[in-house]
Amino acid sequence: MTRRTITNDSFVMERRYAAAPSRVFHAFADRDTKAEWFGCEEGWEVTEYSMDFRVGGKEVWQLGPPGGTVHRNDTTYHEIVPNERLVWSYAMRLDDRCISVSLASVELQPDGAGTLLTLTEHGMYLDGYDDGGDRERGTREGLAKLDAYLQRSKA
Repeated sequence: MTRRTITNDSFVMERRYAAAPSRVFHAFADRDTKAEWFGCEEGWEVTEYSMDFRVGGKEVWQLGPPGGTVHRNDTTYHEIVPNERLVWSYAMRLDDRCISVSLASVELQPDGAGTLLTLTEHGMYLDGYDDGGDRERGTREGLAKLDAYLQRSKA
């Protein structure tokens, strides 16, 4: 019989962006904009992407290397304060195996002409997938992609 385990981990990241809080918020809130910076690794295919950005709304990303492991992220939005705060939970799957469930928040504060973003995540890693360090690295890379997008798309 397989032993079931849960490993818990949390992290907080702060990033400064040379963009107003409204632009940073828009990058999370707008489906097409988010698709430009979030979720895809080089050479991977997105096979499903949907976003219903409202409290109680769902977002789904399904992607992976062609012919390889399917990565799926199912998100539910719990709190949305435009230009200030987002709170969501999400479950991640590799093929049909749930590997983690997380609760996350993003806070946006004016910082001079830009934005201070604070991201907090509390993760529960299931049945041997207990490397919160991978999640933290992936989140750091995602926030770097957000920065690149914001610089590329300056208004």
